[in-house]
Order: sequence, then C-alpha cells, then structure tokens
Amino acid sequence: MKLATLKDGTRDGRLVVVSRNLSHAAPAPHVKTLQAALDDWDTIAPELEALSARLNQGMIAGTMAFSAEECLSPLPRAYQWADGSAYVNHVELVRKARGADMPPSFWTDPLMYQGGSDTFLAPTQAIPLADAAWGCDLEAEIAVITGDLALGSTPAQAGQAIRLLMLVNDVSLRNLIPAELAKGFGFFQSKPATAFSPVAVTPDELGADWRDGRVHRPMTVHWNGKKVGQPDCGTDMVFHFGQLIAHVARTRNVRAGSIVGSGTISNVDRSRGYCCIAEKRMLETIEHGAPQTEFMRYGDRVRIEMFDGAGKSIFGAIEQAVSPTTDE
Repeated sequence: MKLATLKDGTRDGRLVVVSRNLSHAAPAPHVKTLQAALDDWDTIAPELEALSARLNQGMIAGTMAFSAEECLSPLPRAYQWADGSAYVNHVELVRKARGADMPPSFWTDPLMYQGGSDTFLAPTQAIPLADAAWGCDLEAEIAVITGDLALGSTPAQAGQAIRLLMLVNDVSLRNLIPAELAKGFGFFQSKPATAFSPVAVTPDELGADWRDGRVHRPMTVHWNGKKVGQPDCGTDMVFHFGQLIAHVARTRNVRAGSIVGSGTISNVDRSRGYCCIAEKRMLETIEHGAPQTEFMRYGDRVRIEMFDGAGKSIFGAIEQAVSPTTDE
C-alpha cells in the first residue's frame, strides 16, 4: 500500500491511503496520523491494506484527487532520523579528493549521523537558504520507517521491522561541513531540514525490486531540468537496510516511527551520473585538480523520483526550489 500525509492545518497532518497510480486518495479509518498507525501497526495495517485494495479496485465513492502539492512529509516530524552512508564508493571519492586514505573499517562498520527530526520539509516545499555561500547541495537517498525494535537486534530482525520506504533529499550545506567536522563532534548546522517523497510505500509495492534489504531500481535526479543522475540503488550498496537499522539498535531500542536513511546513492560506474553535487565536484577534483561545478543557487530546482519497470512513479516526486530564508 501507499500512504501520504495531507496538510490540514496541524503539525502532523492527516493520513490518507493513496492509489497505486498516485491519482486518488482516501482518508485512513480509525487513525489520523501516520505515527499513530505505526504505534499500533499490527492492528491498523490490515485496515489500511483493506482500504488500499478497495481504492485500487475503484470500489470507494467520493475519493479525493491526490496531489503532491497538498502533502506534508509522510512523517512531518519523527522521533528519530538517522542517516547512514551505505554507498562506500561515495565516501571513498570524498576522501580521495582530499588525499585521505580509506580506513578498512569503513567497509565493515557503517557511518551514520543523527539528523534533526523535529521538522521536515514537505516534498514540494522550497529549500530555505540564508546564505548562498554556504554551498547548498542536494542528496538523493532512500529511507525506511521502522516499527519497534529491541536493543541488540540482529540485521535479520531489523529487516523485519521495516514498515515503509521513502525517497529523501538530505540537503547539505557543504561549505559549513569542514569547520564543523574539525570540532570533532559531527554534523549540525551543515545538515538543515530534510525533505521526503510525497508517498511512503510498503516494501511489497516494489515486488521483486525489493530484495536483500535493498531497492533495486534507478534513482532519477534532475537539476534545473537536466537529468544528472540515474544510479541503481541496489548496486554498490555495501550495507543493506537491516544492517543500517541494526547499527542504530546496537546500543539503544529503536521505536516505531524511526527513520533510517541509506546515504547518497552512488555507483562505481560513473556513466550513471550523480545524486549529489559534491560527488561531481570530487570527480572533477580528481581529474582536473579542482572542482568546476558550483553548488546550488537561489532559484535552482531539483527533482528526485523513482519509476517502476513500466515507467510509472512509485513514490511521487520530491520537487524543490532553493529560496532565500523565509519565516515558516
């Protein structure tokens, strides 16, 4: 099934079930928000699945037209947002560009940071940027939403806790990162609010393209109308989602509504393009000695989307423009 959260004037919005072709939606029964559904998933999920089946069969009268413009993030705010770096090729390029060696542990122990989760950007909401000199970058990723998981759970157990999948634009302010990391305490101001796809889907919506804890579909990224990347998400993903979630659970319980990201999609095959500008700049630095591509400017637009084998959008699109900071 496919789920979304519509704007209704509240912080957490209103949960709806969305048709497979993303054309129509129906309000969820007996529960108002996605977090409430996740908190009681074993009871609520069957009701949502039954509604989804009727919706896709055209058996529900009075459904509403679905539009990404009316959506908040599927979880407008979350108890936890932890982003990994499962595509080690991306990390290797970062380090190579600055002449740093790759520690062997990076291939066996996931990198992860904890991002801000008190507010997320809606899928078509502008990326607010106070200063263009901060180096605004897009990062196209996949994320999962979990159910409850106990401390010390194995990757196999963690995989069973995956409830939903989403696309991500994990916005980065690249020029703030070096000074922050030099403090030895990780990202903070360099990682502003994140955007997620209009729709979150259960893994079974992907059919055979969801296997081994990975999504085996291309991620399509457009920047100012030009396709700049279409890497395959299943290729070169060193750590699958079960491993990433188990990494979170190593020292703590993971609770329903936690979001865990894959990190920037990246393929070794450079012909597949890029999912973040920094990677393009790294390759330019390696080849030419200095980056040639600038980061995003005011008015720049990014579109992140994934299509099924028939060419139909699975999650809807994240479509954002970079805008001077506004009060919201």
